[in-house]
Amino acid sequence: MATSIYARLPNTLLKQRAFCYASNIKANLGAHQYGRTLYTSASCLKEMYWNDKTLDGEPLFDKILIANRGEIACRVIDTCRRLGIKTVAVHSEADSMAVHTRMADEKVCIGPAPTSQSYLVMENILKAVQDTGAQAVHPGYGFLSENTVFAAKLAEIGVEFIGPNSEAIRAMGDKIESKRIATTAGVNMIPGHDGVVENVEHCVHLANEIKYPVMIKASAGGGGKGMRIAWNDKEAKEAFRLSSQEAASSFGDDRMLIEKYIDNPRHIEVQLLCDKHGNGVWLNERECSIQRRNQKVIEEAPSVFVDPVMRKKMGDQAVQLATAVGYDSAGTVEFLVDSQKNFYFLEMNTRLQVEHPITECITGIDIVHQMIRSAKGHELLYKQHDVPVDGWAIECRVYAEDPYKNFGMPSIGRLYKYIEPNHIPKVRCDSGIKEGSQISIYYDPMICKLVTYGDSRTEALDTMVTALDSYVIKGVTHNIPLLRDIITEKTFVSGDITTKYLQTVFPDGFTGKVLSDVEKTEIIALSAAIYAKEQLIARTFLNQTRIPAKTSLSNTWNLNVRVVDSDVALEVRYIQDKHLFEVQIDERVYNVTDTISFSNPLLDIKLDGQSKLLQLNKRLGGGRYEIRFLGTVFPISIMDERTAELYKYMPEKVEIDLSTVVVAPMPGVLKSVSVCEGDSVSEGQEVAVLEAMKMQNSLVAGKTGKIKKVGFKTGDTIDEGDILVELE
Repeated sequence: MATSIYARLPNTLLKQRAFCYASNIKANLGAHQYGRTLYTSASCLKEMYWNDKTLDGEPLFDKILIANRGEIACRVIDTCRRLGIKTVAVHSEADSMAVHTRMADEKVCIGPAPTSQSYLVMENILKAVQDTGAQAVHPGYGFLSENTVFAAKLAEIGVEFIGPNSEAIRAMGDKIESKRIATTAGVNMIPGHDGVVENVEHCVHLANEIKYPVMIKASAGGGGKGMRIAWNDKEAKEAFRLSSQEAASSFGDDRMLIEKYIDNPRHIEVQLLCDKHGNGVWLNERECSIQRRNQKVIEEAPSVFVDPVMRKKMGDQAVQLATAVGYDSAGTVEFLVDSQKNFYFLEMNTRLQVEHPITECITGIDIVHQMIRSAKGHELLYKQHDVPVDGWAIECRVYAEDPYKNFGMPSIGRLYKYIEPNHIPKVRCDSGIKEGSQISIYYDPMICKLVTYGDSRTEALDTMVTALDSYVIKGVTHNIPLLRDIITEKTFVSGDITTKYLQTVFPDGFTGKVLSDVEKTEIIALSAAIYAKEQLIARTFLNQTRIPAKTSLSNTWNLNVRVVDSDVALEVRYIQDKHLFEVQIDERVYNVTDTISFSNPLLDIKLDGQSKLLQLNKRLGGGRYEIRFLGTVFPISIMDERTAELYKYMPEKVEIDLSTVVVAPMPGVLKSVSVCEGDSVSEGQEVAVLEAMKMQNSLVAGKTGKIKKVGFKTGDTIDEGDILVELE
C-alpha cells in the first residue's frame, strides 16, 4: 500500500511543518560532531518530506556509492541514512578529512586533488564500486553525472546508476541532438544552427546568418561553463576560443553550438520525476533568472511570472520531451521565457539540479529518495494532481568569492570561523563544509545552499534577510553582501526580473550596500556604543597603574565617528543602572541596549527598542573596526576629540597606479601566456588566460606599451595579487 509520511495527519499539522536544525538534532547519528549541522534526524525529515511517497516494505539498495564531493555528497548521504542504506564516499587526497568522507560509512581515496586526477577518473571510481560491493552509484551533479560512458560501464558490471539510462543522457546531454529531439517532441525551440560549429570562421559566418546577439556554448556543457554571448564578430571569435577551451577542460568535449540570444529573458526550469515504467510528472517550476556569467545565484519556487495555464503548458512539454527519450529518473528541462510568456527550450539537465531543495520545500517530495526508488525499478507513485504548490521557497548560493569583482571572483582560504543560520525557523542549509574547512582552487567555490521557506514569497524573503544577516563566515571573501542587497532590492522584491538583472541594477558593478541617511545614523550609533563598551571593559583589567587610585572615571565620551563619507561628532553616555548607552547626535538621543559581547561575532542589539543584527568582523585597535551591517562590511574609525583634531594633519594615502601591470584577480592556474618580454601590446589586448575553479578568465593589458617583464609561465599556480605581466 502506498503511504505518505504524514498521510494520516490533519492538513493543519502539515502546514505547521518546519525545518529542524541544531537545537533539535545534536544527537543525530553522531554527525553533529563533524561540525555540520544536519537536517537528517528521522523526525526532522518526516516534517520536511511530508509528501514523500513509498510502498510499505519495498526493497532498497543495501549500499550506495556517491561519486561526488561536498554538499551534494552530504545531501545524498542524508537521504540514505533516513532509509537505512549504507554509503561509500570517494574522495581526493585533498578531501580526505572533508565532511562528506566523515559522514559516510566507508570512504575510498581515488587520487590527487585535481579533478582530472580524481573525481573525473572513472576507472578509479569503478574500482571503488567493486572493492566496496556497492550496488548503486549516485553521481550528484557535475563530474560524471552526465557521462554516458560511466553510466554504461556501471551497467556492464551490474551496478545501478542512480540517474537516467545512458541513452537518455547521451540524447539530452548533447545540446545539438537534444534540440532535434525536442523539435520532434513538439517543444518550443529557439532559432539557431542545427549542428556543430566547425571553427572560428564558421562561428562568425553562422552568427551573421542568425543575426547578433548570439549565444555560443558547449555542446556537452552545463552549469554555465563553456558559454558566452557575442554581439559582434570580434566577440564571437573570442567567445568561441575561450568557451571551447573551457569546455575541453571541464567536460572533455570542445564541440560548440550557436543559437539566437534572446535578450532580457527569464530563465525558468521545470523539475521532472520519471520511472522505468513510462510514468512521469512535473514538480512545478523554478525561477533561476538571477545569474552572473550564466551561472545561477538566486533561485525560487514557484515563479511569480508563471500562471497555472503557463505552468501546465511548460510541464506538459517537459514530460513530452522526457517520454520521447525514455527518461527514467529526476531531471530538469530549462526554458528561456520572453516578456509575452513565450517559452523556448534551452536544454535538459539529466541529473539532480543544484537548486532541487526549493522544489522539495513546496512539494514535500524527497527528490533524491525518488531517484533511488526509480533506479531500483519501483514505479512512480505520483499522479500530476498529487503534486502541490505549497508555499514559497528561495535559495541563495553562498560562494567563496568577491562580489565586488565582476559580481564574484573566487576566493580561497581556511574557514577559521563558520556559523550557519540554521537556528532560525524555516531555514535550510545544504553544505559540505565545517569550521576549519579549506576552500581551494581545485573545486567549485560554493560554500552553502541557503534555503528559506514560507507560506508566501514575502515571508520567505523576510526569513532570508535574517538568515543572511546571521550567517558568520570568516577566512574567505564571500558573496553575502551581494545576496543581501538583491534580496531587499525593489526590482527583485517586485518579481520583475530577467537574466540581465545584475547588469541592469548594478551597471557599474556591485559596490556594496548604499546606506540611507537613517541606516547611516544607525550604524554610527551602534558603533559608538561598541567603542564605549570596549572602553568600559578596558577599565576592568588588573594592574592599571597609569590611572590614579582616587580618580573618578567618567562614563561619558565625546567622539568623532567616520563611516563611508561621513564624519559625525557625538556624545555617548553609559547609564549603568539601566545597562544602556545613550548616543546623542545633534539634538537626537538614541538608546542602545548593553548586550554587546566581544566573544560573539554576531551581535543582536536593540536600538530604540528595535533589534539590529550586525557582525563585528574585525577589531583593529585604536577605535578602528570592520562591522558587517545589512550584509556589507563597513570600515569604522572612532576617535576622541583630541585624536580627531590631530588627524586633520595626517597626509592622504596616494593610490598606486596599476595600469602598467597585469595583476591576477584571483588564485588559479595559468592556462596560457600570449606575450613575451619586448612585445608591444595595445590597451585591452589579451596577455594571459587564467583558470580558476573551472572557469577561464581572459586577462588584458590596461594600456598600450611594451612588455618589460613576464613573471610567470603557462602551467604555473599563482595567487591573487601576483603581478603576471609588467609594462615599461
